[in-house]
Amino acid sequence: MAMVSLLTKSAITKGRDEVYVMAVPLRATKGPAQLLMSTAYSLNLWDLHHFMVLIKPSSPPPPQALVFDFQPKDPENIYVALDVIAGRPVPGVLLMRKLRELPRSKCWYVGSPNVDAIDVACEFNKSWKTDLRVGHHDCRDYTNGLIEYLTGQKDVLECLRRSNGGLG
Repeated sequence: MAMVSLLTKSAITKGRDEVYVMAVPLRATKGPAQLLMSTAYSLNLWDLHHFMVLIKPSSPPPPQALVFDFQPKDPENIYVALDVIAGRPVPGVLLMRKLRELPRSKCWYVGSPNVDAIDVACEFNKSWKTDLRVGHHDCRDYTNGLIEYLTGQKDVLECLRRSNGGLG
């Protein structure tokens, strides 16, 4: 199994799209649940992170990074949270959002594919089933699948987890 590249900026292939994995706190209903998720994120508890794929295009105009994401349609709904805790499937949604710059932490360079990464990610999304079930078909499966589709890197999250504790 190939290891995830934790490369410096100077080692990244010039002229090709850059692919990253990023982690953010899990979203939860306001109040104690939201405080718990933020605390878990701050303590680097791996299983309580939401993972996404970030693509930084190489082509002009000034490249904005795009984030590809799979999450519940209504992640802050208490009934969705109860279904997730009970292990029941919930409606999911694929999102694509713009970022002006790369996050300063919890963002890892994975590779630079020989293809237009955004087109490939959009193609991948066309076949992704949106019934979300935590632990079986969730943001981790989506991130691992899209990274493999883009770069050939298998089990990227497990590789990140093993390298330097995975978070930082």
